Amino acid sequence: MEFPLLNTLLLCSALAFCPSLVRSDVSGTDLPDFGDSSGSLISPTQELEFGEAFMRSVRAQATLVSDPDLTRYIRRLGDRLVANSDAPNYPFTFFIVQDPSVNAFAGPGGYIGIHTGLILAARNESELAGVMAHEIAHVTQRHLLRAYEAANQLSLPTAAATIAAILLGVATNSDAGIAAASAIQAGSIQYQLNFTRANEKEADRIGIQTLGRSGIDPFGMPSFFERLYQSTRLYGVANIPEFLSTHPVTTDRIAESMQRAEQQGRGKELDSLEFQLERARLAVLLADDASAVLQEYKALAAKSSAGPADHYGLALANWRNGASDSARSELLKLMKSDPDRILYRTTLAQVLQDSGQQKEALALYQDTLNLYPGDLVVGQYYAAALLQAGKAEQARDLAREMVRDEQARTPAVYQLWAKAASVSGPPWETNRASAELYYLNGDVPLAVDQLEQALRHSDVSRYDQERIQARLEEFRQILAERAKK
Repeated sequence: MEFPLLNTLLLCSALAFCPSLVRSDVSGTDLPDFGDSSGSLISPTQELEFGEAFMRSVRAQATLVSDPDLTRYIRRLGDRLVANSDAPNYPFTFFIVQDPSVNAFAGPGGYIGIHTGLILAARNESELAGVMAHEIAHVTQRHLLRAYEAANQLSLPTAAATIAAILLGVATNSDAGIAAASAIQAGSIQYQLNFTRANEKEADRIGIQTLGRSGIDPFGMPSFFERLYQSTRLYGVANIPEFLSTHPVTTDRIAESMQRAEQQGRGKELDSLEFQLERARLAVLLADDASAVLQEYKALAAKSSAGPADHYGLALANWRNGASDSARSELLKLMKSDPDRILYRTTLAQVLQDSGQQKEALALYQDTLNLYPGDLVVGQYYAAALLQAGKAEQARDLAREMVRDEQARTPAVYQLWAKAASVSGPPWETNRASAELYYLNGDVPLAVDQLEQALRHSDVSRYDQERIQARLEEFRQILAERAKK
C-alpha cells in the first residue's frame, strides 16, 4: 500500500522542500560585517548570497525532509533559540536532512542542518536544542570565516557547492560536488571547516547561555554529549556517532560544559509534548518495516505510562498499515482532550481523505484554517487536498496567496502552485512557479528557461512581465557568476 503521508516528505533533488527560507525583518545592510584572518571583510550581502547559494547546493546534493509539520517544528525551536542568542536579528534557516547518522552542521549564512538520526537519538527536547544551540553559536561567533577565506579563489556557486558537499559528505561519504573544485582547494576548505578546540568550547559556552535564556534545560547539551561519548566506549570507534567525528568530545569538555550548565541553573524546560509528537511522527514515517513499527507502538500505547505521543505514533502506524479506522479512532481520542492541536487535525484530515471521505477531509482543513487564519502548514495540506479533489482553481488561489508570505516560498508550495496553474491558470503562471521550483532546487538553467518561456506568452500583463524580467536577470547573473571560474 502506498502511504500518502510519506508523499508529504517530498524529498530533494526531486526534493520539494527547504524548510523555510526564513528571513527575519532585517536587510543585508542591517547585519554586522564579518572579518576574516587577513583583515578583509565579507559584506552582509555577500554573506546572505553565499548562504542562499549553499542552500541551493544542499538541495541538489542531499535528501531533505519536507514534511510540513516536522519542518515547522524544527524552525520554531530554532527561532526560539536564535531570539535568545547573541545575534537575535540574524536570519537563520533550519532544515532537516534525511540521514540516519547522529549529526548536525552549520553552513554559510546561518543555514543549520539537523539529521533525522539526531532527532531520533535525542531523548528530550533539551538534548536536541542543545545541539542546535551549539551550531547557532558556531555562526554567531564567526567560526566559519576561515572557510570563506579558503574558498575565496572559487566562484560563489562553486565554493557553495564544495562546502555543501563537504558538510554533507562528512555524514554520507559522498564526494558529489567536490569535483567542482580541485582536490587541493577542496582539501583546504575541508581543513578550514574543522573547528578548533577553542571553537568547540566557545560554541558550548555560548550555546549553554542560549539554552538558559530560552528557558530550556541547559543540561541538555552536556548530557547528550556524554551519552554519545559513552556510546563510543561501549560500541567502539568504528561506530562513533558522526557528530563526534566533526565535534570531538572529551571528558574535560563534558565536565566543563556541566559546570557551565550549573551556572545557568536547573528548573528550566526539559521536554515538550510537541517534541515527543514530532519525534514519533518521524520514527513512523521513516521506519523501514511498517508492520514492525506498528507492533512497537502498540506495545508503547498499551503501557500504563503511555502518553499522547505513544498514541499518536500508534495512529500513524495504523494508517501506514492500512488500518484507517483504527487510526481515526486514536486521533479522535487525542482530539477529545486537545481539540485545537493542528497536528492532530491535519493528520486526521489526511486519514479521512485516504479512506475516501474527501468531503469531510476538506471540511476539517477549512475549519482548521478558520481557527488558524493564514497558517502555512494547514494551507499547504489544504491546497494539496484541493488539488487531489479536482478543485485546482481553489488550490491555485490558495498557493498564490501563500507565497505572499516569504516563509511559504519553498519548493513544496511552488510545486503546488505550478501543478494547480497547469490545470486552472494561464500557461505563463505555470512557467513562473516552475522557475522558482527549479531555482530553489539548484537548477538555475532550467529556471532561466521557464522564465524565458513565460515571457513568450501574449497574455502576460505589463506588471507581470516586469517582475518576470527582473527575476530572469537575477538568474542570468547567477549563471554568469558560475562561468567566471
